[in-house]
Order: sequence, then structure tokens, then C-alpha cells
Amino acid sequence: MRSAYGVAEVRAAERAAMARGPEGALMRRAAAALAAECARLLGRVYGSRVTLLVGSGDNGGDALYAGARLARRGAGVTAVLLAPDRAHPGGLAALRAAGGRVVDGVDERDGRAEDAVAGARLVVDGIVGIGGRGGLRERAAHLVAAARTATVVAVDLPSGVDADTGEVRGEAVRADVTVTFGAYKPGLLVDPGRAHAGAVRLVDIGLDLPPERRALEALQYADVARLLPVPTGESDKYRRGVVGVVAGSARYPGAAVLCVAGALHGGAGAVRYAGPAADAVIARFPEALVSAGPPSKAGRVQAWAVGPGLGDDEDRLLDVLDADVPVLIDADGLRLADERRVRARRAPTLLTPHAGEAAALLGVDRARVESARLAAVRELAARYDATVLLKGSTTLVADAEGPVRVNPTGTAWLATAGSGDVLSGLAGSLLAAGLAARDAGSVAAYLHGLAARHAADGAPVAAQDVAEAVPAAWRDVRG
Repeated sequence: MRSAYGVAEVRAAERAAMARGPEGALMRRAAAALAAECARLLGRVYGSRVTLLVGSGDNGGDALYAGARLARRGAGVTAVLLAPDRAHPGGLAALRAAGGRVVDGVDERDGRAEDAVAGARLVVDGIVGIGGRGGLRERAAHLVAAARTATVVAVDLPSGVDADTGEVRGEAVRADVTVTFGAYKPGLLVDPGRAHAGAVRLVDIGLDLPPERRALEALQYADVARLLPVPTGESDKYRRGVVGVVAGSARYPGAAVLCVAGALHGGAGAVRYAGPAADAVIARFPEALVSAGPPSKAGRVQAWAVGPGLGDDEDRLLDVLDADVPVLIDADGLRLADERRVRARRAPTLLTPHAGEAAALLGVDRARVESARLAAVRELAARYDATVLLKGSTTLVADAEGPVRVNPTGTAWLATAGSGDVLSGLAGSLLAAGLAARDAGSVAAYLHGLAARHAADGAPVAAQDVAEAVPAAWRDVRG
């Protein structure tokens, strides 16, 4: 499990670690790791030109001490001070003692700062730390923009990214690599911040962070493998899980086919389809159990997936909401579902909106959801008293209990018509197999992303291809 902690928790852990050890030990550990990563990226340190963009906080101190280490190995290191009167004194002294240069980055009439950035092979972003809020100031943004050809390494977090949320309010550094200390920060794992972080390297500097205080978590292979429902010798189709699918309409029969495909390839013991696209479903999947009547008359199920391509058929949705089994609601079902009706359900409910649907549910514009994804998914989970899977560049899963989960396998190849229908069926099959809504959503998103990578392999991909690649993703996880 990859865990991320908020700024308050990290700060508290840093204070405790500093109280336990010698003065400056924490910064020296961080600087040593930062210098090692910079050296790895440079390959040949001797003779390389390195520029440090240095602010007033501890991130600037980390950059200065790391720069001193590189200078002692023969790199030409220049520190551009964006707060000359407040630069870390110990780090500044160490850099000067190692032969590094220092220039004033505030004076716009002095072109040395621009020259240092433009001529660098590697630029270290030590402008703002994890406590920063808002975008870069104009002068800092100008200097960052000058690093057109250099490799950019961010210290702990790209400056201009909100550490707790991943929000970017203004100009921000786009790093090739971020070296983060002690713990991942939510802003490194959630877009738009994630897109600014580049490759993230976590360095252990001895912080004691309790698992129960994490703000965000990302499942890894071992976690998903542990959660996957695997049949045993005693299994039959009911023990494996029968999922009901209420999807499709005369206008959108393909949504039903794709949702059923996701459920069948996702390991359901059986799929019961209830709706007007029964002929299209049975033609593609003869193993499906189809019914044209109301869902409540379709037969026994352990969970329902409702909504893709449903149109305005509110009656079928209401019939499903009355069922005393877990229900996944997607697409048109989200538009039709009454908030009070969802909150009144006793069985688990999993909502799976994309950003546009989430915006409609919250009564805000889409841009607001996309810029503040963590806030949006938490608000929806609280408002509907349900588990919410917010689809997108970084898919998030939230409920009222544990930390928000972020899916690490997402890929832009999933931005294709019908892929959400496949995800609904896949997650519905996992609900029917007995997984909690939070686990079903997280595992489904993980497998969905892996399947898209398998299916795409660097080329355009269709939703049907993603569904058919789910077993390959399953095998990846199971090893």
C-alpha cells in the first residue's frame, strides 16, 4: 500500500524526529538523498551545470545543501535566491564553502539569474515547500519558464502545487522528477498536481507516521491480489456472485452489451440482464440470463449495476434501488437517482460519476471538479452517504470511513466511448462476489487501468478491447 499524508501530519512527524536526533540531521538526510538523485540523473557530475532555485523555507535549505554536495564532486552549481534575505544560512554557507556561486534572483535588471537557469543541465526547484499555497509569484514563474531544456527536479513537491489536494491555483513547476521526503503527499498522487510531479522518488528520512492518520492511499499489486475473489473447490455460480445489469435502451443497446462484458470478464458467476437490449446481449453473450421484465422479477442476484445507456427509464432504476443488495449507479442512473432515496438505502451503494456527472450532482461547473478532485469526491460521498468512485485522469474512491483511495493504473487510453460501461460491469461483478463497495471500486479501477494498457499497447483502443483484456490484467495481479 502506498500511503500519503497531509501537511499537518508530516509537520508533526518532522518535529518529533528533530527532537529525537541531532540538530540538522533531518535536513542532511534529505539533502543527501536529493543530491544522490540529481547525480543519478546527471550521470557525469563533474563539469555539469546545476542551478538551484531557492526560496525562503526548508526546501531551499535542502536544495542548498544538496548543491554543496554536487559542487564538491565538481559540478558548477549556481544558487538563484528568490528571497535573498531569508535564504537558509547554513545551506548558503555550505554551498559557498564548496565553491558554489550565488546570484540575486529578485533583481530583474541583473540577467545572471536568467543565464544561470537557461544554461543549466539540471535545475532544482527549492522555491516553495509543502506549506505553500497558491501559484508561483511572477518572478519565480519567469525563471522556471527559462528552464526549457534542463531536467527539473522538485524538492518534496513541485512549487505551486497544493500538497494536501493536488490543486494548482496559478503557475506551477512542471518537474521531471520529484524527490519527496518521509511520505507521499496527496498532491503528488492526485491530478492536476500529479501531472506536475513527474516521476516521484520517496526517501525515508526517519519519520514516524501512523497508518491510521493517512489521508490517501493507493493499492499496489499485492493489495489487489489479496482482495481478488478467487473460486475454490466449493464454488458455484452463486458463491462466485451473480450480478444483475440494468443498462441500455433502444437508443443505446451497446451500453448494455459493454456492461455485461465487463461483468463476465470480471469474474461474475453469472450475469442477469434485465432490459430492452436483451436481444443484443444474448447475441453477444449466450451465457447471459436475460429478461425483458422489471429487475425485481429477473431472479436472484447478489448485486446490481444500473445506469449505462438507461435513458429516462426511471422505473427500472427505482426497482433496483428498492433491492436489499449492493447497487452500483452510473451514467443515466446518476441523473435519475434522488439523493434522499440513495441515502435511505440500507445496503451499500457505489456511485461512479465522471467529472461532468459529478459536477451536475454537486451543482458546480466541471472545471471546479477537475481542479479539486479530492474535495469533490469527499463531498459527494458525504452528501449521498455512499461510496463514490470519481472517474478521470486520477480515479478516486471515497466513503465516510477510510482514507480516499487513488488508482495508480489509470491511462489516457481509457478516454474512449463505453469504457465507463465496462468499468460498471466489472465493479458490479466484484460487489456480487462480496467485496465491500470501497474495495470493489478500487479493485475494478485498478484492473480496468491494467486492461486498457494491455489492450492499447501504444495504439488506439475500443471499450470492447478493454473488457476482453480484463482477464490478462487479472493474471498480472495474480502473478
